[in-house]
Amino acid sequence: MSFESLNLNEVLTRALSAAGYTEPTEVQASAIPAALAGKDLMVSSRTGSGKTASFVLPALTRILAQREQAAAERKASGPANAQGNGPRVTPFSNATRGPRILVLAPTRELAMQVSKAASDYGRFVPGLRVATVVGGVPYGAQLAALRGPLDILIATPGRLIDHLGSGKCQLGNVEMLVLDEADRMLDMGFIDDIRLIVDATPKQRQTAMYSATFSGTVGRLAADLLRDPLRIEASSQTEGHADIEQRLHWADDFEHKNALLDHILTERSMEQAVVFTSTQRDADWLADRLHDMGHSVASLHGGMPQGRRTRVLQGLRSKHLRVLVATDVAARGIDVPSISHVINYGLPMKEEDYVHRIGRTGRAGRAGLAVTLAERRDSGMMHRIQRYTTQRIPVATIEGLEPKRSEPPKPFDRPVRPAGKSFGPRPAGKAFKPAGKTFSKAGPRPAR
Repeated sequence: MSFESLNLNEVLTRALSAAGYTEPTEVQASAIPAALAGKDLMVSSRTGSGKTASFVLPALTRILAQREQAAAERKASGPANAQGNGPRVTPFSNATRGPRILVLAPTRELAMQVSKAASDYGRFVPGLRVATVVGGVPYGAQLAALRGPLDILIATPGRLIDHLGSGKCQLGNVEMLVLDEADRMLDMGFIDDIRLIVDATPKQRQTAMYSATFSGTVGRLAADLLRDPLRIEASSQTEGHADIEQRLHWADDFEHKNALLDHILTERSMEQAVVFTSTQRDADWLADRLHDMGHSVASLHGGMPQGRRTRVLQGLRSKHLRVLVATDVAARGIDVPSISHVINYGLPMKEEDYVHRIGRTGRAGRAGLAVTLAERRDSGMMHRIQRYTTQRIPVATIEGLEPKRSEPPKPFDRPVRPAGKSFGPRPAGKAFKPAGKTFSKAGPRPAR
C-alpha cells in the first residue's frame, strides 16, 4: 500500500516523499481512511507505530479542503478578487478565529514532536499556521500566536486551561479534536482539565483518542466524548519487537548496580544512551555522578525549565551529549535515531512505561539494546513487565561482575514467548531540532 492509495492530497504525498516515506504503517493504513471519512476514532498502537502521522495527515487534509473552498469563494466573487484585487475573501475572519484542529498531549516533548510533524507534512500547505502551547515557556509568544489566524493548535492541558481562563484562546471553531496518549494525561491528573477543554469545543466536532488502553477511566472518558467511534488496535503493546534486543542484569545491591551501569556505558558499541530513573532526584544525582566520571551527560525531567530541556535535547540530537538521564514523563516523545542503548536504572511505575522506555532505541531501522538493572526487590515488577509484554527477558551477566546472590524465582502462571527483539518502524514524524546546546549536572545523592 502507498500513501497515494489512501486518497491523500498530492500536497501531502509530496511532503511525505520529501521526508522519505512511501508506505503507511499499519495504524496509518487503518486510521487515515476512517479519519478522512469523518469517523470518531479509538486507537491503540504501540510506540513507534507512526500514530502521529495517522491523525496529522487527516487534519492537514481538512485544512487543504478549507483552503480550496476559500479559493473557490474568491473566484466566485469576481475576477478582480480572484486576482487579489477588490474586497478580499480570506480563509479567516473574526468568526473563524481560533484553531480548526486541536491536539492535546501530556508532555511538552510530545507536543513539540507533534508540532514538528505537522510542520513537516504541511510544508507545502499554503499559509499553514501551527502553534504550540505548553508549560515552562513565556506567555508572550503563545499569546501572539493565539491572537492571529490559526490552523492547528497543539497544547498540554494545563497551559491551555490558563489561556482559556484568561479569554485569550477561543475553541469555538474546532472541527477536529485529538487526545494523544490519553491514558498518560489521565495518569497525570488532567481529567478535569480535559473535560473543561472539551466543553469549550463544538459538540459536532470529530474526535480521535489515542491510548495504550481504553479500560477504566480512559474508557469512560471515551464513552463520554466519542460518537459511534471506530475501534482500531494496531500492533498491540504486547507484541514482540524485532529491532530491540532486551537483557536483564540482576544486581546484588546498589554498588553492584552502579558497577554494571559503568561497564555498559563504556562498551564500544554504545553510541548514545538514555538511562531511566524512577524520580527526578535520582536523575539529577546520577547525572552528577556520571559527569564526575567524565561522561558527557545531562539530566532531563519535568522539574526543569523548558529552555534548559530544549538545550539538553538539542545536545542529544547534535551528539554533543552521549548520555541522557531521564524520567518517564520527560522522555516521552524523544525521537533520536542514534540512541543505541536504553538502560533501566530505576524500574518504571507501570508495566506499559517499560514499552515506551525501550522504544527510545531501535528507531529508523537501526538495532537497539534495552538493558534493565534490577535488584531482588524489583522482581515483582519484572514479573509484571514480562507478563504484560508476553516476553521473557533474557538474563545476562558481565564477566567479573556476576551476581553473588541467586536469581529470584520466576513465578509465571502462563507461558510467554521467548525473548523477542524489536520495536517496529519509527513514526513518520521526525523530532524537532531546537537550537543551542548545553548540559549540566545537578543535585545531591538520593537517600538510600
